[in-house]
Amino acid sequence: MNILFLFRQHNLSATMNRFENMEVFTRVVETGSISAAADQAGIAKSAVSRRLKELEDHLGVELFHRTTRRMNLTDTGEAFYKQASRLLDDLREAELSVTEDHSNLKGNLKVTLPSTFGLMHLGPAINEFMVSHPQIKFDLDINDRSVDLMKEGFDLAIRIANLPDSSLIARPLAPIRHVICASPEYLTQNGEPKTLQELAKHKCLAYNLFKNNEQWKFRNAKGELLKQKITPYLKASSGEFLRCAAMEGLGITQLPSFIVFKELERGTLVQLLNEYQRDDLNVYAVYPQTRHLSKRVRAFVDFLVERFGGVPYWDECLAQQNKS
Repeated sequence: MNILFLFRQHNLSATMNRFENMEVFTRVVETGSISAAADQAGIAKSAVSRRLKELEDHLGVELFHRTTRRMNLTDTGEAFYKQASRLLDDLREAELSVTEDHSNLKGNLKVTLPSTFGLMHLGPAINEFMVSHPQIKFDLDINDRSVDLMKEGFDLAIRIANLPDSSLIARPLAPIRHVICASPEYLTQNGEPKTLQELAKHKCLAYNLFKNNEQWKFRNAKGELLKQKITPYLKASSGEFLRCAAMEGLGITQLPSFIVFKELERGTLVQLLNEYQRDDLNVYAVYPQTRHLSKRVRAFVDFLVERFGGVPYWDECLAQQNKS
């Protein structure tokens, strides 16, 4: 056999091993532990440890300060991580520029969604996207917990919040408005509040995940912040539960319009005090700030922006009612 061929094959194999070792190294850094990196990569912890040792032996340096509980990067490890991340991003970008630009969208998308908004609005959107792109496979985490995108290996998160500054990129999809509402039956029996102060006399149904759920905050037409103390008759962590309680005539609630828009259209709930608004939140598509964003993630985010952009369909009824 040609010795030059064997030499080239050996060099190619060694190079590929170094790339694989670098990728394992970056996973350990980003997930924070060997165990988490092994779970994310689908390999044994011993394999991760072996690859880290091979990389350190090859470089002739220690990349981590190891203790019984934590693995912290050395200064050399920190510098190497930044360069290795850029190099791996460039490699992925080169591969994707060939494979994605000349084929249909395909591959996996791991996405975390808020529970109520996810089920009511993102579910139908994802189904529509999958019909158009049948080679995309979704892995969905549907709940309201806070997740670490890098550590848990998510491509994308959909979040409803006022997002703080971070290393993540947040692309707004739609505004989230809140509505004060109650059932006609409750208003017939208890009267309709005409001012914010009158809310103190009513049974209120409060979302208990808000920090101060016994005080509702609003802005008037001048943009001035107003605070109104309420007496919660019922507290719950589910907006859908509070909507049902309001429809049963148990009290006045304040919920995102995307939860109650159908009931407002049907008249089973009635909007109150619409001259006051709570500070709006937004629904965002959030993803890590890397040098390359896969074409399938870009396509999915663009699809959501187009679907929910402008006045969201769940706010069309409110816009018409507030004009009249």
